[in-house]
Amino acid sequence: LLYLAARRLYNPAVGQMTLTLGTVIPLVVISFGVLTSPDNGLILFWSATLLVALVEFFPSAPRPSYRSGDGYSYTPTWRVALLGLLVGLACISKYHGFVLGLGLVGFCLGCKPYRRVFHSPWLVVAVVGFAITLFPLLYWNAQHDWISFRFHLGMRFDNSEGESSPFRVGQLVGYWLLSNVYLFPLFGFPLWWVTLRQSGRQLMASRSPSWTRQEAQEYYQRALVLWLSLPIVVLFTVLGGKQQIFPAWPAPGYWGLLMFLGAQAVLWQRHHPRRVHRWLWGSGLCLGLLSGLALLHLQLGVLQQPSRYAPLGGLIPVEQDGSTELINTGQLYRRLAADTEIQAALPQVGFVFTNEYYLGGYLDMALHPLRDIPVTAFSQDPRGFAFWFDQTEWLGQDALYITLERFVEDDAILAQYQPLFAVIEPLTTLDLHRGGEVTETIHVFRARRFRQPYVYPYGPTAEAISD
Repeated sequence: LLYLAARRLYNPAVGQMTLTLGTVIPLVVISFGVLTSPDNGLILFWSATLLVALVEFFPSAPRPSYRSGDGYSYTPTWRVALLGLLVGLACISKYHGFVLGLGLVGFCLGCKPYRRVFHSPWLVVAVVGFAITLFPLLYWNAQHDWISFRFHLGMRFDNSEGESSPFRVGQLVGYWLLSNVYLFPLFGFPLWWVTLRQSGRQLMASRSPSWTRQEAQEYYQRALVLWLSLPIVVLFTVLGGKQQIFPAWPAPGYWGLLMFLGAQAVLWQRHHPRRVHRWLWGSGLCLGLLSGLALLHLQLGVLQQPSRYAPLGGLIPVEQDGSTELINTGQLYRRLAADTEIQAALPQVGFVFTNEYYLGGYLDMALHPLRDIPVTAFSQDPRGFAFWFDQTEWLGQDALYITLERFVEDDAILAQYQPLFAVIEPLTTLDLHRGGEVTETIHVFRARRFRQPYVYPYGPTAEAISD
């Protein structure tokens, strides 16, 4: 879809170059091609929206149309309704889709010929399709105090005291530099350069007293790409000066802006083909080697110190190696399956809980082959765990509490669960290894007779306490 959009915006050569860039840039490959996440659905419908918008607003064949003062014309068609549906599907995938929809509206408001869409009956159909697509999301939130919107618009950015962090320019610059590392500097800095240059050209062209039809079409085409791509990039880049921002959050914007870099790279290729060849192949080989090294480290600990597979003794002390946060669920499954105490306890417990929501997925993947048992998180940052299970169904049952060693060292974490059970006692520990060294220790506790539900900060238990 991105190739087809770039080909329509420019030509097949730019489409191929854009596809090449999208294939090698790490942030794009990992966010949209490797990880299983809401970003997969988001980028599918985001790309479809971009392509359909280009077809709708810039048709190959002329239509009977309204003509604006600069001689440029546009007549809305049924594709406007399709855009409403696609934006709705993007929103259902991830809330970034709302920024995409606002970008479309901004483009139509900001570009005079396209204001006619607001007088078209197809817009009514688009709004209806958008609303129908969003109905499950809106209905569920209406039943749960709009928690999903409240969380993403404010709660997730508050600290433990419920206060938001101050904005820092230095933090903003640091995040911007880090985003270029995720993009790979040889692609990230050129991408920002062509984006800023294209934005400047748009501002200068908007002051032009007169345009030919071709100039007007090129101006509006570039404006569409910027309206759909730049807001999400700017939003999260600026927010990076205030909060921790995940690398994938601005990635949909970079995805569309790749077409500008692809067009510029084709121009460079015409004048300096050998340099562009070295740029692409050299970057690709470098990223391939770095990716291979990263995978070897995750699996064998080739950079870990100590590790039997580390050349020259390794570089990163195991206790400072952040990659150990990625728990090997296959190894954890084997440890669980080989532990006699775990095997004896699993048939006797009704559920498993942990103290951090992100651990729930690791535990569920490791436990599922052994027993299909509910896994939840008793945490003040529970995310969906606050809604997925009815805790009253577990009253009177035993449970397993599974966590990491660093959380066991904090007595307050275990203490908060003591009133929920008759007794909580250690059951066993499981060591996870990499390169012959222990990288993580899993602690398993037996929690007997669940007596009262854990109170989440939101969700059914919080509402019951409030009532």
